Amino acid sequence: MHNPLRQQLLNQVLQLITLTRPLVEAVARRDGDLGSQVRRALSSVALNISEGFGSAAGNARLRFESARGSLYEAQAGLRVAVAWGYLSAEECAPVLMAGDPLVARVFGLGRR
Repeated sequence: MHNPLRQQLLNQVLQLITLTRPLVEAVARRDGDLGSQVRRALSSVALNISEGFGSAAGNARLRFESARGSLYEAQAGLRVAVAWGYLSAEECAPVLMAGDPLVARVFGLGRR
Protein backbone atom coordinates (compact mmCIF):
# COMPACT_ATOMS: atom_id res chain seq x y z
CA MET A 1 0.00 0.00 0.00
CA HIS A 2 1.36 3.40 -0.97
CA ASN A 3 1.60 5.80 1.94
CA PRO A 4 2.24 9.40 0.84
CA LEU A 5 3.24 10.49 4.36
CA ARG A 6 5.83 7.70 4.60
CA GLN A 7 7.29 8.65 1.23
CA GLN A 8 7.29 12.36 2.09
CA LEU A 9 9.09 11.78 5.39
CA LEU A 10 11.60 9.41 3.84
CA ASN A 11 12.34 11.98 1.13
CA GLN A 12 12.80 14.64 3.81
CA VAL A 13 15.28 12.43 5.69
CA LEU A 14 17.16 11.63 2.49
CA GLN A 15 17.42 15.35 1.69
CA LEU A 16 18.76 15.95 5.19
CA ILE A 17 21.34 13.19 4.69
CA THR A 18 22.37 14.71 1.37
CA LEU A 19 22.73 18.13 3.01
CA THR A 20 24.71 16.65 5.91
CA ARG A 21 26.99 14.36 3.91
CA PRO A 22 29.79 16.89 3.25
CA LEU A 23 29.84 17.82 6.94
CA VAL A 24 30.00 14.19 8.04
CA GLU A 25 32.83 13.58 5.58
CA ALA A 26 34.73 16.58 6.98
CA VAL A 27 34.22 15.37 10.54
CA ALA A 28 35.28 11.83 9.63
CA ARG A 29 38.62 13.11 8.29
CA ARG A 30 39.39 14.54 11.75
CA ASP A 31 37.48 12.10 13.96
CA GLY A 32 36.44 8.84 12.33
CA ASP A 33 34.42 7.68 15.33
CA LEU A 34 32.32 10.84 15.52
CA GLY A 35 31.79 10.91 11.76
CA SER A 36 30.68 7.29 11.81
CA GLN A 37 28.31 7.88 14.72
CA VAL A 38 26.60 10.83 13.00
CA ARG A 39 26.37 8.81 9.78
CA ARG A 40 24.81 5.83 11.57
CA ALA A 41 22.39 8.08 13.46
CA LEU A 42 21.10 9.66 10.26
CA SER A 43 20.77 6.27 8.58
CA SER A 44 18.86 5.09 11.63
CA VAL A 45 16.38 7.94 11.25
CA ALA A 46 15.41 6.80 7.75
CA LEU A 47 15.35 3.12 8.64
CA ASN A 48 13.31 3.56 11.83
CA ILE A 49 10.75 5.80 10.13
CA SER A 50 10.30 3.22 7.39
CA GLU A 51 10.08 0.39 9.92
CA GLY A 52 7.56 2.36 11.97
CA PHE A 53 5.18 2.63 9.05
CA GLY A 54 5.31 -1.15 8.68
CA SER A 55 4.75 -1.92 12.36
CA ALA A 56 1.73 -2.33 14.60
CA ALA A 57 0.72 0.52 16.93
CA GLY A 58 2.98 -0.05 19.95
CA ASN A 59 5.99 -1.09 17.92
CA ALA A 60 5.41 1.74 15.45
CA ARG A 61 5.51 4.27 18.29
CA LEU A 62 8.82 2.81 19.49
CA ARG A 63 10.33 2.99 16.00
CA PHE A 64 9.23 6.62 15.59
CA GLU A 65 10.64 7.46 19.02
CA SER A 66 13.91 5.76 18.03
CA ALA A 67 13.98 7.79 14.82
CA ARG A 68 13.50 10.99 16.81
CA GLY A 69 16.25 9.98 19.24
CA SER A 70 18.62 9.26 16.37
CA LEU A 71 17.84 12.63 14.83
CA TYR A 72 18.68 14.31 18.15
CA GLU A 73 21.86 12.22 18.27
CA ALA A 74 22.92 13.37 14.80
CA GLN A 75 22.24 17.01 15.69
CA ALA A 76 24.23 16.64 18.91
CA GLY A 77 27.06 15.01 16.96
CA LEU A 78 27.29 18.05 14.71
CA ARG A 79 27.30 20.36 17.72
CA VAL A 80 30.08 18.25 19.27
CA ALA A 81 32.03 18.59 16.02
CA VAL A 82 31.67 22.37 16.31
CA ALA A 83 32.84 22.24 19.93
CA TRP A 84 35.93 20.26 18.87
CA GLY A 85 36.62 22.76 16.08
CA TYR A 86 36.05 20.28 13.25
CA LEU A 87 33.25 22.41 11.78
CA SER A 88 32.04 25.97 12.18
CA ALA A 89 28.66 26.83 13.63
CA GLU A 90 27.85 28.58 10.35
CA GLU A 91 28.46 25.37 8.39
CA CYS A 92 26.12 23.42 10.66
CA ALA A 93 23.32 25.96 11.00
CA PRO A 94 21.44 25.05 7.78
CA VAL A 95 21.56 21.34 8.62
CA LEU A 96 20.43 21.87 12.20
CA MET A 97 17.58 24.11 11.07
CA ALA A 98 16.54 21.59 8.39
CA GLY A 99 16.32 18.87 11.03
CA ASP A 100 14.01 20.76 13.38
CA PRO A 101 10.80 20.43 11.30
CA LEU A 102 11.57 16.75 10.84
CA VAL A 103 11.86 16.31 14.61
CA ALA A 104 8.41 17.84 15.00
CA ARG A 105 6.87 15.59 12.37
CA VAL A 106 8.42 12.43 13.79
CA PHE A 107 7.35 13.48 17.29
CA GLY A 108 3.78 13.64 16.01
CA LEU A 109 4.00 10.14 14.60
CA GLY A 110 5.05 8.79 17.97
CA ARG A 111 1.91 10.26 19.53
CA ARG A 112 -0.59 8.60 17.18
